[in-house]
Amino acid sequence: MLIAGIDYSLCGPCICVFNGTLFSFKHCTFYYLTDIKKYTDIQVQNIFGERFLDYNTDMERYETIADWAMEILIGVEQIGLEGYSFNSTGRVFNIAENTGVLKYKIYQAGTPLTIFPPQEIKKYATGKGNSDKEVMYKSFLLETGFPVKDVIAPDKKAVCSPVSDIIDSYFICKKLYDTITYC
Repeated sequence: MLIAGIDYSLCGPCICVFNGTLFSFKHCTFYYLTDIKKYTDIQVQNIFGERFLDYNTDMERYETIADWAMEILIGVEQIGLEGYSFNSTGRVFNIAENTGVLKYKIYQAGTPLTIFPPQEIKKYATGKGNSDKEVMYKSFLLETGFPVKDVIAPDKKAVCSPVSDIIDSYFICKKLYDTITYC
């Protein structure tokens, strides 16, 4: 089974690709984009960080992020994507436009797409739909045994991007796996 979970955003998109039969961290590969230089070009175990591609306009930015994602998603049989957070503030229209470009490209590729509300992913990972990033990290660490924060952002006290994006994409992918296999 080749599936993917996507935590999609303007500043820190992350994709978890699972390739195997029984879901586990060791069968997942993670790809993320970042503007933060110290998090670029990271290749730790099964995690690959890249620097954002150059763009001049918002639409060019949306297209380059979506093209980056679609290149990773070649051959994937099904995709899980975190839905919109309806409590978001700020650049919500830009976030929607960005995600719309990706959804359209996934549609054009003919790959089945499942949208999961953010609260559903948090509840799935932690038992509570309003869990914060620290609680999500503790669940990830407990389940995988991999201290991703210590490896990627050891200088940070709080869980931040790209660590939180890796964690979210992992649980989105795992939720998709469980949804597919338990149907």
